[in-house]
Amino acid sequence: MIVPRFSPLRTAALRLAGRGAPVTYGLIALCAVVFLLGPVSGLVPAYGTGEQVLAAQYAYYDRWGVIPAELFRGRAKEALTPLTALFVHGGWLHLLGNLLFLHVFGTMLEQRMGPVRYLLFYLGCGYLALLGYAAAFAGSAQPLVGASGAISAVLGAFLHLFPGARVTTVLPFLLFLPVRLPAWVVLPFWAALQWAAARGGGEGPGVAYLAHLIGFALGFLYAWSRSGSLRVRTPATATEGDSQP
Repeated sequence: MIVPRFSPLRTAALRLAGRGAPVTYGLIALCAVVFLLGPVSGLVPAYGTGEQVLAAQYAYYDRWGVIPAELFRGRAKEALTPLTALFVHGGWLHLLGNLLFLHVFGTMLEQRMGPVRYLLFYLGCGYLALLGYAAAFAGSAQPLVGASGAISAVLGAFLHLFPGARVTTVLPFLLFLPVRLPAWVVLPFWAALQWAAARGGGEGPGVAYLAHLIGFALGFLYAWSRSGSLRVRTPATATEGDSQP
C-alpha cells in the first residue's frame, strides 16, 4: 500500500513561487461534488432509502458509467461515457483513495507540465484507459466508473519524471511498517501488483486492473516521448533531499 505525503519544504516552495495546481484541485473538487450530490454518497434524501436508493444507484451508473457492451454501438451518448465515468465513483473509499493519489502525485506533475497540457493529458489518458478496458471486455454489461485509469497515468508519468522522489509506503510483508523508498521502486511494484491481479481474473465492479495498467503505460510513454519539453531547466525543489510525493 502506498501512502504518499507532502514535505513541508515542497509545500512552502510552491507557495513562495506562486505556482499552485489549479487543475488538480479543480478535478478533486469536481469529483467530490459529483459524488456528494449523487445517490452513492447517501447524503441526499431525495434518492430515498432501501430499494429506492439502490435503484437510483444502478440507474446512475448505467447513465454515466462505461458499459462495454454498449460503448461500440456508434452512439454519441456511449462515446462520451469514458469521459463522464472519470468523475463518478463507487463509494467513499473509492473516492478518497483516488483523490489522495491525485492530490499528491498530480500537483507535482501539473507543476512540470503546466495546467493546460496536464488537463488534456489527464482526460485523454483516462479516456483511453477506460476505452482499452471496454475493448478487452466488449461483452460485459457491468458499468465501469472511477478516475483510476487517469490517476494511473499520472503515476506512470510521475515515475518517468520524478524517479528519485521519496514515497512513504506500507508493506504487508514488513508487518505494515512504513518505509520510505524512491518512486522507481514503489511505482513499478504497484504496477506489478495490478498486472498480477488482472491476470488472476480480478476484474470486477470498481476493480478494473487492466484500466490501471493501460493508464500507467500511457502516462509513462507520454512522459518519455515528451521528455525534452518537460525537462526542468532549474533545480526542482520537489525532488531535493527528503522531499516526498
